[in-house]
Amino acid sequence: MSTKPDRQEQTIESANEVMYITDKSVSDYTLDVLNILGKTGAIILRSRGRFIPTTVAVANIVTEEMLKGNSLIKKILLDTESEPGIGRMTSTIEIFIESKKLSST
Repeated sequence: MSTKPDRQEQTIESANEVMYITDKSVSDYTLDVLNILGKTGAIILRSRGRFIPTTVAVANIVTEEMLKGNSLIKKILLDTESEPGIGRMTSTIEIFIESKKLSST
C-alpha cells in the first residue's frame, strides 16, 4: 500500500537533506545527522526492512540525548512496499527531524 506524497510533503522533502540508513553503525549515522542538522536545520532519515531499528535508534539518540530540547521529530511516515504479484512485502520508514535554531546574542 504505497501512496505518493502530497504537494506539501514534496516541498518538505526538497527543502531537507535525505539520509538513507543502511549498514553503518548507529554512532556513525548519529554524527552524520548532527553535522547535517547543524548546516541545514532539518533532515529526513529513510530506511527499509531490517534497518528500521537503526533508524529509530539514530533519531532517538539525536533528539532525546544529544540535542535534547534543541531538536524534535516533526513527522514519522510508515509504509509497506510490495513486489508485483505475490511478492515479498518490505516495511519502510521516514523520520523527519528538525533542529530548533538558537539565537545568538
